[in-house]
Amino acid sequence: MTRARIRAPELVGRGGWINTGGRSLSLAELRGKAVLLDFWTFCCVNCLHVLEELRPLEHRYADVLVTVGVHSPKFAHEADHDAVRAAVARYAVRHPVLDDPDLTTWQAYAVRAWPTLTLIDPEGFIVAQLSGEGHAHTLDALLAELVAEHGARGTLRRGDSPYVPVPPRPGTLSFPGKVVRLPDTGTLLVSDTAGHALVELGEDLQTVVRRIGTGERGLVDGPGERAEFAEPQGLCLLPEEVAERVGYDVVVADSVNHALRGVRLADATVRTLAGTGRAWTRTDPLPTRAAPAPGRSSALSTPWDVAWWPALGQVVVAMAGIHQLWCFDPLGGGSVAVLAGTTNEGLRDGPAEAAWFAQTSGLSASADGATLWLADAETSSLRALRLEGERVRVRTHVGTGLFDFGLRDGPAAHALLQHPLGVTALPDDSVAIADTYNGAVRRYDPSTGQVSTLATGLAEPSGAAVDGEHLVVVESAAHRLSRIRLGAAAIPAAEFARRTRRPPTEIAAGEVELVVRFTPPPGEKLDERYGPPTRLLVSSTPPALLREGEGRGSELTRRLVIDPAIGEGVLHVAAQAASCDLPDPDGAESFPACHVHQQDWGVPVRVSPAGTRRLVLMLSGPPEG
Repeated sequence: MTRARIRAPELVGRGGWINTGGRSLSLAELRGKAVLLDFWTFCCVNCLHVLEELRPLEHRYADVLVTVGVHSPKFAHEADHDAVRAAVARYAVRHPVLDDPDLTTWQAYAVRAWPTLTLIDPEGFIVAQLSGEGHAHTLDALLAELVAEHGARGTLRRGDSPYVPVPPRPGTLSFPGKVVRLPDTGTLLVSDTAGHALVELGEDLQTVVRRIGTGERGLVDGPGERAEFAEPQGLCLLPEEVAERVGYDVVVADSVNHALRGVRLADATVRTLAGTGRAWTRTDPLPTRAAPAPGRSSALSTPWDVAWWPALGQVVVAMAGIHQLWCFDPLGGGSVAVLAGTTNEGLRDGPAEAAWFAQTSGLSASADGATLWLADAETSSLRALRLEGERVRVRTHVGTGLFDFGLRDGPAAHALLQHPLGVTALPDDSVAIADTYNGAVRRYDPSTGQVSTLATGLAEPSGAAVDGEHLVVVESAAHRLSRIRLGAAAIPAAEFARRTRRPPTEIAAGEVELVVRFTPPPGEKLDERYGPPTRLLVSSTPPALLREGEGRGSELTRRLVIDPAIGEGVLHVAAQAASCDLPDPDGAESFPACHVHQQDWGVPVRVSPAGTRRLVLMLSGPPEG
């Protein structure tokens, strides 16, 4: 049966267009080009991975492909047009972006997850929809087919692009990420994230003492004037006795290089400590504490922050890209291991090996070294690790889950944050939280269980360091550092409470069929050599939402039974499919490659008498006609 062709809906967004010179675009004027819609939101680390994956494709098909980012916000702050413009500059997005704060285009394309990619052919019909990251190979194959087909038919238009670059802003810093105070000099070392360098600033927070790194994006070791980074974030100052033994003083979370770098402050020499330069995938092993792996041969995934945890005697790494915490042992030959997390995204406490995290982006050890505080960005939460004997346990102090956020002081059980990226342990045993999307610094006092607000009106604070009686705060979106006084009284803040803007999917009570659709890319087939080529994992929040259907299986369909007594919740769905290249049709010797396609969905649902009994999620393939 021939599948019906689906015309692509028009691109509509109240926020307007970015990177087009102020012009609005329509699909009609893009006719003749392959158009790739990238539904993203700038809080999402997987969306940032996709931006990197698309760069080579955009270069390879520059004369026939137009990528359009459709920014679909998760948090309230992401619906602010100026914040979206800043994010486009921060992540060097070099294609047109439609700001869609009301999710109008998101809903028109039936998108259910960040990130989602939709490919439209030169005649304006949808070819494929792909969820998650890791689809560059699939897109390359589909684009090659489209170029050949429409080139032969005369429906392909080469040449001009609607992208209009925005001039870069001058300045000392460009979207800095984290900061540490250097104790011997009183200066401050800042990760100049979008400047791809480290900058040492004087006590006035403005004078540049030195710059480490060329400012060019890359992965190059050596002297500071020749070294290269790619969006460095977290900085960890090693204890003096450890630094003397290993030969470097600072560990850097080099996020887009998926690496840890070491810096010797005496001469600014940079070396790679862990990571291979590519992101961890599902085909890579996960090293354990019982069987750690050499750091230099291990793939990492967007390390966002690093902290020395005295209780463990190692560096803890916030592996934001796969929702885990790893440990790096500088005294143990530079080995790495998973410390906590399953790679499932969410908020679940308990033993470290069973805990769920959601893009952990800030780490700080308590003054006594017993507790490791962490800012879990996507769940808008403050959490902590403690070592109990040989086991690490996880506890949430502030925050409730993936879709709840806001700004509210008071008892921790009721307090709210909005996508915090940094956390700093204070000398009085309380914790300062860089409450990034609220533009605030918050304080949590474990002794009273109370949350208060120290400062507001900041531009996306992302990290901080104690400097005497002050806290030096990184205002990332303002490209500067600021000081706030630690002893000042708490200030009242304009409180609000929200749930994620994404509309819930209406589902029926009782039996619901879950279908994850996957079609192998052109020139590939499902890889059944080592057992079932597909996997499906389903769970829910709250757990009572699912009477039946929870658990693992090899089929991409599942019979769910929804409890009618639970009005709403979240379905957590993780799907994986393995495909491999078909043999050469001409019989030539070939070396087929295997490809893993994987996506995790958190689908907010509402139980309704008019709800669907068939929930379809697209992993990869043509849309339903």
